[in-house]
Amino acid sequence: MTDHRLQADVLVVGGGISGLQAALDLADQGFRVIVVEREPSIGGKMIALSKVFPTLDCASCITTPKMAASAHHDNISILTYTRFESLEGTPGHFVARAVKKPRYVDEEACIGCRQCEYACPVSLPHEFEGGFGARKAIYVPFSNAVPQKALLDMESCVLCGKCERVCPADAVDFSQGPEELAIEARAVILATGFDLTPATAKPQYGYGKVPNVITGLQMERLLAPHGPYGRVLRPSDGKVPGSIAYVQCAGSRDKSLGVAYCSRVCCMYAIKQAMLLSGALPLADITIYYMDIRAFGKGYEQFFQNAQAMGIEFVKGKVARIAEGPGQSPVVRVEMLEEDGAPRERQHDMVVLSLGMVPAWRPERVLSVRTSGDTFIHVPQAKLRPSLTDQPGVFVAGTAAGPKDIVDSILEGGAAAMEAAIFLREQGGRANGVATERLVAELAGVKGAGR
Repeated sequence: MTDHRLQADVLVVGGGISGLQAALDLADQGFRVIVVEREPSIGGKMIALSKVFPTLDCASCITTPKMAASAHHDNISILTYTRFESLEGTPGHFVARAVKKPRYVDEEACIGCRQCEYACPVSLPHEFEGGFGARKAIYVPFSNAVPQKALLDMESCVLCGKCERVCPADAVDFSQGPEELAIEARAVILATGFDLTPATAKPQYGYGKVPNVITGLQMERLLAPHGPYGRVLRPSDGKVPGSIAYVQCAGSRDKSLGVAYCSRVCCMYAIKQAMLLSGALPLADITIYYMDIRAFGKGYEQFFQNAQAMGIEFVKGKVARIAEGPGQSPVVRVEMLEEDGAPRERQHDMVVLSLGMVPAWRPERVLSVRTSGDTFIHVPQAKLRPSLTDQPGVFVAGTAAGPKDIVDSILEGGAAAMEAAIFLREQGGRANGVATERLVAELAGVKGAGR
């Protein structure tokens, strides 16, 4: 295992929308930033979404420019497919350990032409497409991935050598190994994001056993114009669904799962998807089974009312179980809370589980930042300074600190950048990146021209 030492003013752990916002804000001030991302591409969860609520703007149209700006910024270095291992040192003098996993492709040489992907004979379920689409053993993560570099899944590779033979840049390297990195940084921002609660944690909902029961993120890919099918189809047989149901609180507000809190965004993303489905499938019946609708943000209540006006059925009830019915159609057994409370059984062509948020990364055994009872990173002054942790020089952004929507995640990315910049200047450091040198040169030129 080779060892490399890197230096930066700020280390940002996580390349999602919040981490990228923090990196860009710091880099624009002249600070040198290193972004460490565990996935093969930056962009986080947001790049997989179809649209955002309540404006229904294109998610890729918001995320992709920030991804490109980060990749091309002179003051930002991005390390993808890299695992954050530990953080040591003192405030202003941190040393982070990370391991860059092998892609088995030379990133400097790869030109992203995908010739290796076209030649590969191995087809596998595509994780980015929710398991619906197919990818090859060697593949570019997705169409607008950054970096646009191939990745070889060595566990699935049959070592036929076809990818190596067709590569015009001789970039395929079967001998690659992991690289151990030591990153010296004066401050750290944790933007490690979220994962969904496991869909299989409630076996009574039948995920993985009952056909056509899917998760909210899988529906995002079906709704996306660049999704696996190009339109919304039932995954089991490719039919156009005529009836689609959403089960709210399928992974939140449930002490049996250890997730007693509300994940905040589940109601709104279900309503957003229901509205998009109404446009894509005008004849389909869409039902949302809910306990409470929590429309907490600006314009969210009106968004909810618009969905009702469109004919989307909202049923106040608690879903007890989902079983397989005739024709591979899920049958939902629900307690009707607004009626007599008696259970009813209703059949749908597809059922979507609105899963909640859990931390994607836990700091235990990595650094001494404390977590709260919900296992998200603890913020001592949540209302006044939502990016501070209990460790000086270490800041938090986005859903690493708790469930929140995209708007709040972006805002907290900017807040974390501000806190980090204040901390660095209090430490006596200055912004010494390329942007500052360029700004000084430009100002000198303007003054010279005015003489």
